[in-house]
Amino acid sequence: MVAYVCITMKILLIGASGTLGKRLNAALSPDHEVITAGRSSGDYHVDIRSEDSIRNMFGQCPQPEALICAAASGDMDNFATLTQDALLDNMRGKLLGQISLVLVGQHFLPPGGSFTLTSGVFADEPHIGVTGGGVISGALHSFVYAAALELSPRMRVNAVSPGMLQDSAPQYGALFPGLPAISMDAVVHAYRQTLFTDINGQVLRLYR
Repeated sequence: MVAYVCITMKILLIGASGTLGKRLNAALSPDHEVITAGRSSGDYHVDIRSEDSIRNMFGQCPQPEALICAAASGDMDNFATLTQDALLDNMRGKLLGQISLVLVGQHFLPPGGSFTLTSGVFADEPHIGVTGGGVISGALHSFVYAAALELSPRMRVNAVSPGMLQDSAPQYGALFPGLPAISMDAVVHAYRQTLFTDINGQVLRLYR
């Protein structure tokens, strides 16, 4: 792995108004041009569940050199009543939406561009009530591994799997006993790795 090369970069941050997005925006904005996007806030509006909306966003915003998606989260579920339709609905944002950002975005980012997606701990640490979340993150990891081969050497794609965010632990920690809270500094550091080093096809699991 190479050392950080902290050149000024134009970064498209999707989900900048969320818990994670706010921290990333605050950390990156002083040294980089951060373009924000979200369903109802940001410099540009986008619904990542819609390919047309994603395409319109890329067509309107200045060409970014890197994209980070910190948007979309999976719903909790009840396994006894879980259906295929419910699983598919849960997948449209965090899984299929992030996949679409790469499939569409590869035609808009310049050579050398990078994508950073966000997965979750339940791919590796299953819990009651998050079967969908585990399926989504596990599938997203597989997509990153495969897409990195397809995009290399012209672009890179990685995922960060943060686990339980320190800032979210007071609200959600009781639902998932045993999951450690990951410091926001460690989370920001992982996203910086995906931006400013040459890693490709990696899932940065911060809970291991």
